[in-house]
Amino acid sequence: MLSIIEAAGWPIWFILLASVVALAIIGERFWSLRSSVVAPRNILPEVVQEYRSRGVSQELINRLQSGPLIGRVFAAALVNDKSSREVLKDAVQDAGRAVTIELERFLNTLGTISTVSTLMGLFGTIVGMIEIFGSQNPVSGGNPAALAHGISVALYNTLFGIGVAIPAVIFYRHFRHKVDTLVVEMESQAIKLVEIVHGERRA
Repeated sequence: MLSIIEAAGWPIWFILLASVVALAIIGERFWSLRSSVVAPRNILPEVVQEYRSRGVSQELINRLQSGPLIGRVFAAALVNDKSSREVLKDAVQDAGRAVTIELERFLNTLGTISTVSTLMGLFGTIVGMIEIFGSQNPVSGGNPAALAHGISVALYNTLFGIGVAIPAVIFYRHFRHKVDTLVVEMESQAIKLVEIVHGERRA
């Protein structure tokens, strides 16, 4: 593997750096976008039960804000439980936007890597082609070693660039869909809580 990297020349290091960053983001997002971390299904019944039995307490608010991300939305609703429906709705929406930003963290970086890695591969290809043409001597003919090195730089960089771009695009779209699904789920649960707080819904 090291010999391939050496044959690819210096442009390959930019692609390898991008691949390391992409792997780190993919691992972090897999861990952070779990349903149990963002919006566990059992949290709404538990919050409703405690709200009906004990009302809004500071201990409940603190627990919600330090727990799953949807808890921040629920906390915003419960803090404003005595306010009008419009104020309550605005508070929930503001908290929901902040949570959505948290869910989308690093996704733009991953999408950028999926695009830029292909361009970096193309950059390495151009560098290799320049080396190929630079090794040609119109008097004595081309240098076979320089010619082979230029071809290696051109082809390996193209290969590595595409190899990083393909999984980056796949995981970017996967996480985008995951975020959209989680946002819809949180909106649904938040609406239920607002309606329960205002007595428009029993469960």
